[in-house]
Amino acid sequence: MDLNDEDLIRRIVDDGDQRAYAQLVRRYQSQLRFSLRQLCGGDQGLADDMAQEAFIKAYKALPAFRGDARFSTWLYRIAYNLVMSHKRKKAPDVDQEAVDRARAEESVEEAQQLGMARDLDSAMKELSEAQRQAVHLCMQRGFSHEEAASIMKLPLGTVKSHVNRARAKLQTLLQAWREEVVSG
Repeated sequence: MDLNDEDLIRRIVDDGDQRAYAQLVRRYQSQLRFSLRQLCGGDQGLADDMAQEAFIKAYKALPAFRGDARFSTWLYRIAYNLVMSHKRKKAPDVDQEAVDRARAEESVEEAQQLGMARDLDSAMKELSEAQRQAVHLCMQRGFSHEEAASIMKLPLGTVKSHVNRARAKLQTLLQAWREEVVSG
């Protein structure tokens, strides 16, 4: 039987049911790891470490979970805070030339797909950090503006502004790519 989040949380807190927590982990780990890869600049190892740490922190803090937000929102907020804390401590640079050389060795079709992804990635890099995060949470992960505001600890209007400005900027930056696809 597949229980909802609230029932699973009740079992964990009231009965210490670790299988219930394992079910929550299974339910959210793929989505969380995907989001964290986005926030970690594609570093899968770091994203996995952050996801594991987020689940551990969430488990320890679960008795304090009030249910004001969905469990997934609460979990993403924990993970988001971990990544932001990590970014403040370390800001490693990516050797973009090495990445570009490796990509050049791919097949033509893969290179075209990578080119589109690179264009989007480049356009995303033109956004502010807050705009990137707001776009990721709202447009890629499907969180509401209210949930994203809670995760990012920002006022609702600020998150909406970040999303709207980011959307407008992405449309402008990707206009040439869109015209190439339509005419191609």
